[in-house]
Amino acid sequence: MTTADDHGFTGLTGFAADVLNNLGDIGVGVLVFLEVLIPPIPSEVILPFAGYLSQAGELNLGWLIVWSTLASVIGALVLYGLGAAVGLERAIRWIAWTRLVSRTDLERGAAWFHRHGRWSVLVGRMIPGVRSLISLPAGADRMPLAWFCLFTAIGSGLWNSLLIGVGAALGTQHALLEEYLQYLDWVVYGAIAIALVVLVIRRVLEHRRVVDEASA
Repeated sequence: MTTADDHGFTGLTGFAADVLNNLGDIGVGVLVFLEVLIPPIPSEVILPFAGYLSQAGELNLGWLIVWSTLASVIGALVLYGLGAAVGLERAIRWIAWTRLVSRTDLERGAAWFHRHGRWSVLVGRMIPGVRSLISLPAGADRMPLAWFCLFTAIGSGLWNSLLIGVGAALGTQHALLEEYLQYLDWVVYGAIAIALVVLVIRRVLEHRRVVDEASA
């Protein structure tokens, strides 16, 4: 296995590489669990990166899929539990207070669940901006836990396998891509920056809408 000092990555991608190198395959589970609870961390970057490293080092492709899917289910259960414990409206209010997710996105996830029912848990796992938030209304409505876990595992497993597989395919071209590794951090930071800018813009527009409705 490559060591934290010789994997060639720096910054945020270096941190992710260190986690994977130090913890092995289970490291992707740690990163995915954080991604579920902190939406601005993009799984679209983490999972292909893990797949890439599986070809460049000694990470096991199958275990990456297993651990990432297990972490997705555990993270979803945390949000399911929150929705079940305090109710949908209070859960939305608490999470919106963190400023990590806008109230509009939270309400959109709830509307998606109420429109499509329990099947939205399966399909929603493959839709950015919905896959984490769908757990709140599922918990608040006390969706049967067995179905919730099954649909979450299937949907997350398909999504994770796709992204990890894309990264693994790129990993076979390690020698060709090595000269571009120095730019990968900028891609990651750019993705996070865009997510944060969109979040801020939505918060401003949402605040203006509330003010306009109050003054109308």
